[in-house]
Amino acid sequence: MAKLVYALNQTLDGYVDHMKVGPPHPTLFRHFIEHVRSLAGSVYGRTTYDIMRYWDQDQPGWDADDREFATAWQNMPKWVVSRSLKSTGPNATLLEGDLESAIRALKAEHDGEIAVAGPNLAGTLTNRGLIDEYRIYLRPVVLGSGQPFFTGPRPPLRLLSHELIGADVLRLVYVPA
Repeated sequence: MAKLVYALNQTLDGYVDHMKVGPPHPTLFRHFIEHVRSLAGSVYGRTTYDIMRYWDQDQPGWDADDREFATAWQNMPKWVVSRSLKSTGPNATLLEGDLESAIRALKAEHDGEIAVAGPNLAGTLTNRGLIDEYRIYLRPVVLGSGQPFFTGPRPPLRLLSHELIGADVLRLVYVPA
């Protein structure tokens, strides 16, 4: 059975706006490349999926790491939760019908980790008791506003582990207490 993991970069003040935070340093980007390679797949909300579609097409100025990440992302199965999308891109499936049943089926049908991408989707799945693990990649940036990592009150969490990635990113792993 797969484990559903919600993981995102977060600022010191709790926000997840990747456009304002900027790209990860090379050590963190290498970590993300290996992480995406290891996933059984990812579940996206429409907004985050639209942002990540950037990796579907080769872009001018990409270096070897960018191409490596893009290949890993393109090869990974993706499931998209959306009421407005009518179709998805390559290697992606639109999840329709009852969300909780669809996610429970994905977890039952796969082994390893399935990533959850996007705070609104993660909030919905948390409210339904479906997130097994939370990974915060704490970046030393303060934005003052934006989309929070947690979209509402959360049940108590228990710290499972922590790891310094590079010189300044702390990965915190929590599970429901």
